[in-house]
Amino acid sequence: MRMRQVWLGMLLMLSALSGAQAQSELPGEIRLASEIWEAYTEADGSGLGWDVMREVFEPAGVRLDIHSVPYTRSVGLVQRGEADAWVGSYRDEVEGPVFYPKHPYDRDQIVALGLKDKPVPTLDSLGKYRLVWVRGYGYEEYLPNVHDYREVQRRDGILGMLELGHADFYIDARPEVDYVLSRAAKPQQYRVTNLTQLPLYLGFADTPRGHALAELFDQRMTQLIASGELRPIFERWQQPYPFD
Repeated sequence: MRMRQVWLGMLLMLSALSGAQAQSELPGEIRLASEIWEAYTEADGSGLGWDVMREVFEPAGVRLDIHSVPYTRSVGLVQRGEADAWVGSYRDEVEGPVFYPKHPYDRDQIVALGLKDKPVPTLDSLGKYRLVWVRGYGYEEYLPNVHDYREVQRRDGILGMLELGHADFYIDARPEVDYVLSRAAKPQQYRVTNLTQLPLYLGFADTPRGHALAELFDQRMTQLIASGELRPIFERWQQPYPFD
């Protein structure tokens, strides 16, 4: 009986030491790559997305090291181990060497932008239309019955494609569509239609460092969702709270 107690004590001590060692091995910063999204992941570190990331990591002693790059490049940085995670991924959007945590940190409202003289699209009817979206977003994996689509490098020419009849609908998250629409000479001739919501994830590098940071991310998200501490951030940026 006494020997059992000794072994139990040793196991508890080793477990505590292992936990302390894992905590000490956490890096002091997380290298996060993201496209610049207005009021979400601005280059100066402002925006809802960056505020959420700060709330997740900084109380645990991990500061943000922000890299503002185009979306496809942000994925490449993580795949090459030059960044720890990229922002704004849909789950399993990219195959290795990357991996996804358990928790999303937000949701995208996916919408269709088109001229008002077009029929109102639905998820079931999207396959009838010619669609366009920005390269790298991979909406064909998340929207049903999609067949005819084009990918473009930038959003600058989207309105022209719709006006000239080169595409029927532009697919994107609502903030990006609102930005494109804000540059239209006649915004009243367009219609925005809600299609679906997609959870947003960090895509982590498949490295020991990436795994340690992802584990911390999931631990912190579990705590923050339970406590509701993220709610004021979404309220401050006037965005819907994604965890109700």
